[in-house]
Amino acid sequence: MAPLSFAEDFSRFTVDTGEVSIHLAHAGEGEPLLLLHGYPQTHWIWHRVAPVLAERFHVICPDLRGYGESSCPPGKPDHAGYAKKTMATDMIAVMDHFGYASFAVAGHDRGARVAHRMALDYPDRIKGLCVMDIAPTLHMFDHTDQAFATGYYHWFFLIQPDGLPEHMIGLDPDYYLSEKLRRWAAPGALFDPQAVAEYQRCFRQPEVIHASCEDYRAAATIDLIHDRADCNRQVEPPLLVLWGDKGFVHRTYDLLSVWQGYARRVEGHSLSSGHFLPEETPEQVIDALQLFFNTR
Repeated sequence: MAPLSFAEDFSRFTVDTGEVSIHLAHAGEGEPLLLLHGYPQTHWIWHRVAPVLAERFHVICPDLRGYGESSCPPGKPDHAGYAKKTMATDMIAVMDHFGYASFAVAGHDRGARVAHRMALDYPDRIKGLCVMDIAPTLHMFDHTDQAFATGYYHWFFLIQPDGLPEHMIGLDPDYYLSEKLRRWAAPGALFDPQAVAEYQRCFRQPEVIHASCEDYRAAATIDLIHDRADCNRQVEPPLLVLWGDKGFVHRTYDLLSVWQGYARRVEGHSLSSGHFLPEETPEQVIDALQLFFNTR
């Protein structure tokens, strides 16, 4: 049987949550597996992973609100429209659309932060979760130093007010996006031209640039309020932590030790990759997810 094509064999449509429209791609007929992308990408980050996983799972790959072809509501002063609580609720609505009372979820980068919040707010819905190449948002802000501010300068750039990052990125969004991919990936990493073209097409839209900045503004404000309120709660579903051994997160944190302070059942390991695990080392991601989620 020929492998599925992510471009041609995955069905695409939008789910109306009542507040926003969430664009997604999906395929497969097994147990439900929700895959959440990060910044500055779209659901296309899973193009090398999702077709293989769809042989065993019903794979659902949404664009988070503010990204890709999903809705980009304007930011508000409290940034609540892009709180991870809000984005997690969007994903629950997506899974409700498919009729799934419980499901597995894997997230990369920003999507991993949404998955973390989902596991806190909806523990009975999550069979297991995987977070890729992140430490918890609260931990990262609470341990900020010069090395972190240098490596993650975008966190502090994107939260600036009054349209400053929107204007600067908007002057040449293709350059900005391409530099993000290059600087965060391992040396010599190659990205599929079709995927990059999709990222560029979406990221050129001013409303997407604004929404992605709001995502980071929320992380530095309302998300921290929510995280501090839940600092004594731990993730209950089983947690798999994956990270790239050639990236900043690997150099900076003892990730398993950090996550053990936030979750009850933690396992994980590094992969031979920079930041973009699903695109740089798809075979290792597939193997890790199949092993972890098939044992749930």
